[in-house]
Parts: sequence; C-alpha cells; structure tokens
Amino acid sequence: MTRWTRSAVALAGATALVCGVTATATAAPRQDGGRHQISEAPAWTAKAASSRKAPVTSGLHAKVWLTVRDRAALEAQAKAVSDPDSADYGKYLTPDQYRATYAATADTVSAVSAWLKGAGLSVDSVGPDNHYVAVSGSAAAMNTAFTAGLANFTLNGRSGNAPTTAVTVPDALGGAVLAVTGLDTLNHWVSPSSGNDQAQDIPGAGSRVGASTTGPKDLGPAPGFANADPCSDYYGQKVDTTDPKFQGKKLPYVVCGYTPSQYRSVYGVTASGRSGREQTVAITDAFASPTILQDANEYATRHGDKKFRGGQFTQTNNTAYDPARVADCGGNGWYGEETLDVEAVHGIAPDANVAYYGAASCYDDDLMGALSQIVTDNNASIVSNSWGEPSFVDVEGVKTPTFDQALLDAYDSIFAQGALQGIGFYFSSGDNGDEQATNGYIQTDLPVSSKWVTAVGGTSLAIDKRGNRIFETGWGTEKYSLASGKWNPVGFVYGAGGGCSEVFTQPYYQTGAKTGCPMRGVPDVAMDGDPTTGMLVGQTQVFSGPNKWGQGIKYGEYRIGGTSLSAPLFAGEQAVAQQGRMRIGFANPTIYSVATKRGVFFDVTPQGDLGNVRVDFANRLNATGGFVTSVRTFNHDSSLATGKGWDNVTGVGTPTLDYIRAVSHR
Repeated sequence: MTRWTRSAVALAGATALVCGVTATATAAPRQDGGRHQISEAPAWTAKAASSRKAPVTSGLHAKVWLTVRDRAALEAQAKAVSDPDSADYGKYLTPDQYRATYAATADTVSAVSAWLKGAGLSVDSVGPDNHYVAVSGSAAAMNTAFTAGLANFTLNGRSGNAPTTAVTVPDALGGAVLAVTGLDTLNHWVSPSSGNDQAQDIPGAGSRVGASTTGPKDLGPAPGFANADPCSDYYGQKVDTTDPKFQGKKLPYVVCGYTPSQYRSVYGVTASGRSGREQTVAITDAFASPTILQDANEYATRHGDKKFRGGQFTQTNNTAYDPARVADCGGNGWYGEETLDVEAVHGIAPDANVAYYGAASCYDDDLMGALSQIVTDNNASIVSNSWGEPSFVDVEGVKTPTFDQALLDAYDSIFAQGALQGIGFYFSSGDNGDEQATNGYIQTDLPVSSKWVTAVGGTSLAIDKRGNRIFETGWGTEKYSLASGKWNPVGFVYGAGGGCSEVFTQPYYQTGAKTGCPMRGVPDVAMDGDPTTGMLVGQTQVFSGPNKWGQGIKYGEYRIGGTSLSAPLFAGEQAVAQQGRMRIGFANPTIYSVATKRGVFFDVTPQGDLGNVRVDFANRLNATGGFVTSVRTFNHDSSLATGKGWDNVTGVGTPTLDYIRAVSHR
C-alpha cells in the first residue's frame, strides 16, 4: 500500500513533483559570468519570501549527478535492444561495456571532485558507475559551489532549505554536471502509495506515529493494525444482509485479503507451470524492516507456499540515516510497504530471487542512488518501485512544477542504462486518481510517466472459491458511511493514477495504441490494486492493545492495496514470463506489441458489483472502540475511466496465461 501523495506539505499542503518541460530535450544552458546554469530556483520560493529565515550553517548533503557520454547514442541503443522489431533486440550490454562506452570518466569525476573540495565541501562518495558525487558541508560552502542562495523556509508548518537563485556550476564543468539534488529539502520526498485513507489501510503509514528517530538505525516495528470481521475468504462468500440496501442492492462484504495462490490462479501463473526460477526481482523502498525475512517466511508457511531458500532473498540497506529525514519520511511506516512488495513478488513467483534495496530516506536522491546501484550490480532484470510523486502543485493559486528538467534527465539516465543492460523498471501509477482532488490539477505522476518505465495501474478484482475471475474492473473508490440507517456519501477517496502526461512526449511504442493522448499515456498495464479487494500480508507490528494477534510485538496479518500492490504483482508476473528465456528488459515495446493479439490481456471494462461493505475497528485494533461501516464502490476513478482497449486506469489490461506464453516465446 503506498500512497502517492508525496507529502510535499511545504507546498500549500499539496504533494509535490515534477516540471512541465518536455523530458526528451536537454535544457538549454545559460552562462552568466563564467557560470553554467543547471536549474532554476524552485518557482514557489518567490511566493514564500515572508517565511524566509536564516539558512542552517552545516549538515547539508547533496548529490552532483554527472552527464553520461553521448546521451543521444545511449538512448538510441537502449531503444534498439528493447524493440522486438529491431535487429539489435536483446543484444544487451554488460555493465563493463556500459562503463567503457557511456559512463562519466574517472577524469570527469576527479575534475568535479576537485572543484567541490575547492568550494569547501567534503566529497563523501562517488556513486555506482560514476552516476554522482555525494558531498556534504555548510550552507555557505553549498552557496559557494552552486550559487544557490540557500534559505530556510517554513510553509504549512514544515521547515527546510531551498535555493532562491539558479543553481550553477563553473563553465568548464557545464558539460559534466547533469543535475544537483538535495539542496531543496522541502520537496522531492515520497510516501509509500496505498490510498488517501491509508491510516485505516496500512500500519504506520499516512502519519508520523510510530516513526522512531532516537536510534535511527533501529526504527523498531510499526504500530499494529487489525482488520475487523465480517470479511470473506473469497469474493462474495459473505453478503451484508443486516445493513440497508445500497442503491437498491445487498452488497458483499470485503474480502479478508487475497492470498498468492488466488492471484496465481487468476493471472495464469498456476496454469503456466512456471514459478520465476532463475530470475531476480529487485525492489526499492526507503529503510528496511529487520523482520522482513522471518515475516515473509511465516506468511508463506501459513498460506501453503514455500519459504525463501537460503540466499534467495537479500537485503541491502543504506543505514546512513539522517534523523531529520527519518522523521520527514515516516520512518518505520515504510515497513508495511516493503512487506507488501516482498510478499507479493514472492507470492506470484515463489522461485524467483528477491533483492531488496533500502534507501537511506524517501528523498528522491537517495532512492535514485538505490536505483543506480541496482543497474550497476546487474543481478536483477526486473525492478519494482511502489513510490512516486505528482507533477504539479498549487502554490497560492499558481500551478507550480516541482521538478526541473535536470532532475528528469538524471532519472532517465538511470532508466536508459537499465534498458541497455536488459533491466526493466516497473512503477506504481499512483493512488490519487487524476490528482485533482489531492493536488488541484489533473495530471500524471512521476517518475512513472517516464517513457523508459512501465506504469502499472490498478483494478478491483473478484475471485471466486475456485480461483476464477468473476469480474475485474477499474480501481476507483467513492466512499459512503453508514449513519442513522442511511448510506451517506463521503466522496472520492482513492483510485489508480493515470491520464495524459504534460511532461513527456508520446513514445513510439504508444503511437498505435489509441491512447487518445498527444503525450505519454499512463498506465501501460494493470493488476489488482483496490484495498477493498486487496492482498493479505503478514508483518511484525507493535499492538498497543489486545486483538486476534495478541498484544505487544507480534506477527499479524492485514489486508492492503494500492498500485503499490499492482506493481510488485506485475513484477512477479514478469519473472514468471521470463523464466527460461533471455531478459525481457524494458518491457513496453513488447507489451504493446503482444497486446494486439486477442486474449493476451484481459480487457478491463465497467463490470461487476457496485461495491463492497467494509467494517473497520474504530481504534484500528479491536472492538472496544466500536466499529465504522462503509461502502467502497468500484470503477469510480475521478475523471479517469475504464473502457474497451487501452484506458487511463488500466492501460492495455491485466495479464493472462496467453501473456505469459506470448512473452516467453519472443
């Protein structure tokens, strides 16, 4: 369950992300007095002058991202090896070949490092494949290096630093530096994605409650959560015959949470006879749960699946935690996200290796660092990412982009390298529908809208007692609360993200897909994501009161959803489809190619019940505080809508057995 509001509280209570320039062009440099401009000051800083204070004097961190050699050639070759119609399809480069041809050179690293040291900064590390140089130091030194005019702002109760002038580097290094991240600490941080009411849906998420910062390398278990009864083991098992009819109909209760075997049955994995053997799926999130392996093994055992074999699961965790960033990010609130991602991938592909990369924070530059490590390691060819950010926010009535072209280019430099090496990146499409209700503007999120990643949308899925699909429709939820014997409308609460990007141009693989978008259309594919029809997961938690799992630090299970479920489910599906063949790599050209064949994807359209009845504990743990009853509808996703063919909720649809067969034989 990851929720796609990236907590850019600083920006007028909105969630923040990326700029509105076209991501295929390189921003034109500007030279002012021997300086080369990397990026403008964030537009919102001009609106916040009254809240400006003195900047902090030390303890600042930044990453200087380096330009690859011959970006145009890199992207052309990455396209060729990813396109099934190309003579170079599947002719991937090794990491050594990539470094020899495209990575920034050692001389470039030395020159940039020498300049940074000369400006009074400490060079802390050089990133994998020379992607970046990490530095730290005082605000004065940062200003000397980057002419950034760093200042401290307090907006909507949150304080942080941001540049007030353009970020520049010396002319001599203008061609070497692609982007500078970490100077703006009011934005560029994400939350796990799983719906706007995730305080009821996922332990520890949606608030800072339970986020330990006292011992930042040991965040402790997240606060506990338990689902209430009644709920069903399969769709429609139990029907609400007690409460009033909803729009003239008696509705089923929600499922308690589907198990992996039910997903494997519906999505063709069981029938394929495959299990993801000899494949590796990487997962990125912030931080890392110390109990994840024992939790995943306990969960698998309880539900009739195999535990991880010795060495089948690995966890790489960057523990260079900044306590302030831990607090910003919600700390152990991320453990539920990791639990979902790992258990979903392992559930769909029980024999695939799973490599978890825990970033030091939920800030973009730390997560990008984890992504760059994955492509350098080159062990995984499938990367699941359940996080993201909106493209625009409202600041005092002004539509404000929150990413600049330089940062988009830095992201794409990692994604294109991955494509060139046969690595595919899969991102959740978002959980706020078209984002208007949350961020004030209809938009798609980032980095999921990049032309180099596969965007995974969400559905509402009904699975019967035998593991068959009853219906599958779009995930979009309007909530109705029960009070005084009536169902009272609350409004839209969450739904799969999608739509037409204002940032990225239309990629070649979508030209015949009839997306109706003049730019990049999101998503590409979909799988179950609705928390009402979500997955059951198991996690060690701290239960503050008695419940079915006990009290204190205990393992417990709960239902979870969001497109952060959809992404790892599809990553597992890709591991199954890839078994016994070469890497799929960047999958979109293949996906749109096979989508023209009948039956390869299940076409998600308006269908099924109106919704389900959900009963929750008011205190999240037990019945002592009473119950809250609501109806959660299906296929009401803001302005987004499902329909025949590609749509902006589910893309080309959900995978089937024929998809696994079609991909495995390419």
